[in-house]
Amino acid sequence: MAHNNKQKQIMRVVEKLTTNRRFHEITLEEVAEAAGVGKGTIYRYFADKDDLFFQVATSGFEELCELLKRTVPRDSSFPEELLNACKQITKFFAARRQLLQMMQTEANLAYRRKGKIRRRWLDRRKMLVNVLADIFYEGIAEGVVRADISAEVMATYLLGLLRTRARELQDVPENMKNCKLLVDMFLNGVCMSFNKASIQKMAAAEMAFNL
Repeated sequence: MAHNNKQKQIMRVVEKLTTNRRFHEITLEEVAEAAGVGKGTIYRYFADKDDLFFQVATSGFEELCELLKRTVPRDSSFPEELLNACKQITKFFAARRQLLQMMQTEANLAYRRKGKIRRRWLDRRKMLVNVLADIFYEGIAEGVVRADISAEVMATYLLGLLRTRARELQDVPENMKNCKLLVDMFLNGVCMSFNKASIQKMAAAEMAFNL
């Protein structure tokens, strides 16, 4: 327990220090001083400065997973569970904007890398995707969610919408970006009526384009 607390203490200090500064501007000496530990203590938990940044960024996935498992009741209907999950993720991003930025920065780096680092990032991200996917699986079992699309793919799309909301819609009125609207758009689309004939027409147009 003491080991985990000390590690988390150092990571939260890094998150705070990067509120007004970029990570490369911060030294490990500053981190150690702010955390009230010796510099050598940092190396007990992190291989180097890059590993420290990586672990801080990926801790967001773990915290979100724990938050959703703790706060989203699994005895509600599919739409209610999905809306509740979106609200929890939105609150998390709003309260931890700097961590969200660090997660995005590390994601951009991870996709340019290969090997172990990229796999570690994808594994951490997959944890959160799987927690959300479980809600979609319930919707599929209830017969209210289409079964021809992977639950993991749907969860990944939804996370993309939530990240966009947190990063790019800050100046948009709340009634145009609240979670209820986001979930409604995700589940029902933006068209007033989108019938089977419309879907077939779109599919034909896409096929012609690919030819």
